[in-house]
Amino acid sequence: MRVNDIYIAGIGTSEPDYVDTAVAVEKGWYSAEDRERSGLLSISIAGTTPAPDLAIEAARFAVEQSGHAPEEICALFHTNVHPQGPDGWSAQHYINRNTINQPVTSVEIRNGCIGFFSNLHLAACYLDARPDRIAALLTCADNFGTPSVNRWNASSLFVLADGGGGVVLSKRRGFAKVLSTEFASNPELELHHRGGEKIFPPGMTVGGTLNFDARMAYVREQAADSGAPPMTDFGSVVIEAAEGALSEAGVTLDDISKVVHDGFARWALTDIFLDPLGIEEKRGIWEFTRRLGHAGPLDQIRGLEYVWRNREVDVGEKVLLVSGAPGMEAACAVVEITELP
Repeated sequence: MRVNDIYIAGIGTSEPDYVDTAVAVEKGWYSAEDRERSGLLSISIAGTTPAPDLAIEAARFAVEQSGHAPEEICALFHTNVHPQGPDGWSAQHYINRNTINQPVTSVEIRNGCIGFFSNLHLAACYLDARPDRIAALLTCADNFGTPSVNRWNASSLFVLADGGGGVVLSKRRGFAKVLSTEFASNPELELHHRGGEKIFPPGMTVGGTLNFDARMAYVREQAADSGAPPMTDFGSVVIEAAEGALSEAGVTLDDISKVVHDGFARWALTDIFLDPLGIEEKRGIWEFTRRLGHAGPLDQIRGLEYVWRNREVDVGEKVLLVSGAPGMEAACAVVEITELP
């Protein structure tokens, strides 16, 4: 989707503590082999801070930076991948109450690690639908320190990290102009993240734990037993989303100065995102993400804030944001830097 006259006016992230992956190996949480292969140096971990409070901390920074008064913000879109608090409770309205405190629609978006892109896409459409809508607040947050997740071993592709992020979209001005968003999916690949687990009752409600590697192993075993050909490679889905976002923005990959990607292990980042797109590591943000881990939909907010605040991009330069999620679905966005911090 081509996006017209929508800007990122404010951006903020929470500041949790960090655990060195070497310490995790010493304590027996993470294997030395996995640490060596991943290249990850540390992981952001929030202790017992609730995820919505991480979002509130970040959102307050974003709103203050944006220059928008709370009453100018007409909607709040919150995204996450892990439970936020009491069952049946509305985290998004709690975030609203403790940030802008406005009587506006507050929506939770669940689309895995591409949730920020879904927030961005839907908020842009919402703002564009009426001329009196000026700004929207986008938040995301997760704390994976719960009994249902072993962050160090849920997947060999990444280590799950905690944190919160906030973005204010504006029709007036901002430090970055949103040029496009694009999504692509291959629903046949949803089995990769379901494996052999029953759908009901949900595993988490009966003491189950998250283990992506076990589900993927099940899929491989079933394919081997049946002699079925391998499923479509996810790299083609990533390519389709990226090509669509670049086309809608009216640019090519050569026009992109920096690529903001997920905080995966180095080998997974290369295999899933960089190699399919033909992007060399130095155009990405590996040296930043290897100190944080993979915080679900927060990765793109963290990455964009990092390259902007550290002036790794200049006015007029363009940034490609890219991520993937179960489904399997890929999402991309192109933004152009319009102001320096």
